[in-house]
Amino acid sequence: ALAAVVKRNEDAGKLAGRVYSANTFGAIIGSLAFSLIVVPTWGAQHAEMALLVLSGISALIAFSTVLANARTFAMTSAAITLVLMLFLGTNVPAIPGLLVAYGRYMVTWIDRVDVKYVGEGMNSSIAVSVLSQGGATQFHVAGKVEASSLPQDMRLQRMLGHLPALVHPNPRSVLIVGFGAGVTAGSFVPYPGITRIVICEIEPLIPQVVSKYFSHENNDVLHDPRTEIFYDDARSFIITTKEKFDIITSDPIHPWVKGAASLYTEEYFNAVKAHLNPGGVVTQWVPLYESNMAAVKSEVATFLKVFPQGTVWANNVDGKGYDVVMMGGTGAMNIDVNRIELQLRSANYQRVAASLADVGINSSLQLFATYATQAGDLGAWTSDAEINNDRNLRLQYLAGTGLNYYRGESIFDAMIAGRRFPTKLFVADEPWKAALKAMIGGGQ
Repeated sequence: ALAAVVKRNEDAGKLAGRVYSANTFGAIIGSLAFSLIVVPTWGAQHAEMALLVLSGISALIAFSTVLANARTFAMTSAAITLVLMLFLGTNVPAIPGLLVAYGRYMVTWIDRVDVKYVGEGMNSSIAVSVLSQGGATQFHVAGKVEASSLPQDMRLQRMLGHLPALVHPNPRSVLIVGFGAGVTAGSFVPYPGITRIVICEIEPLIPQVVSKYFSHENNDVLHDPRTEIFYDDARSFIITTKEKFDIITSDPIHPWVKGAASLYTEEYFNAVKAHLNPGGVVTQWVPLYESNMAAVKSEVATFLKVFPQGTVWANNVDGKGYDVVMMGGTGAMNIDVNRIELQLRSANYQRVAASLADVGINSSLQLFATYATQAGDLGAWTSDAEINNDRNLRLQYLAGTGLNYYRGESIFDAMIAGRRFPTKLFVADEPWKAALKAMIGGGQ
């Protein structure tokens, strides 16, 4: 660049300053234009084509300036540049759907899945695929499965919604952090008392496009008249909104994914707590797979520091650890089983009961048999845990060391090692408690 614009006897300092300023200005304009306009509008493939053309034009300008006195060489160089620009610009391949869907694992999914949709939004690239065997639908963000219609994922997504909705005596308003496949948000649709369903989602493509692939599983929550979607960062929305909710449920992606660890910090949980109505309930997803002991301890300990009477509920696969739901509230939690059973048998709650039965939960006993442990039993296990704060975001580093691990079973076993039966948690008759105790075990 310096050679292209230098003039005889020119001040080298001023020349370098102008070139550096132009480079800085171009970098700012280019990054803003491509990230906010070009890639979301035309996709990365056409954005790369545009970059090649712009690079070629820049080369032609440089040749015309520097090689003005060497016409033959300049014309030859310009011709080669034009040929390369046209050849390379018209041969940029599209981003493979499998790459957007599975990232580093893409080669293991060749011929095993049919990618139905690939989209590049302003904040993330997304995909929807259907498994060749079984026909389950999966939703992917930036190379990772975020939600699916597989049994274990459907169970987890429904638990995040139904647990707080049934535990709360009369929920009216709910906030769902992250749309995903919409299954958790859709779990609130059948509840007759709920009048407001607020969803915070950072990527507009997800509700607008992904929702239709899961419309059956999510009760078409996108078009429910009670639903309102805010396209915003979750932390920004929660901190700035003046609204409070009876239920807040959060299902972020793994904390080793860029930016996700900020949805597991003490400050974030305090903001969530501050936006709960009296008696409000919060649920938070914690993965045990693609993680390690230190990361899970950090997630659980940070949550329990803000919700000191919190509980943990298991979503196991074949009795082995997969992921868990943490649940807390503004105060002590008592689960009125008698009220919940009456509700599930009433005509108004038949769709709720059907939603639970759809994931293999056919009674209140089966639902609450997912109980894993509670804060009072986790003191020893979390004694060496590192609290995740905004100022250190320690969790993203802890989680990053375990992204290739599948040790959910051993993590879960260690988590519940000190579990005792929660005699004060459930308000129920003794036969029901005895049946629950037989299902989940635990000491006196």
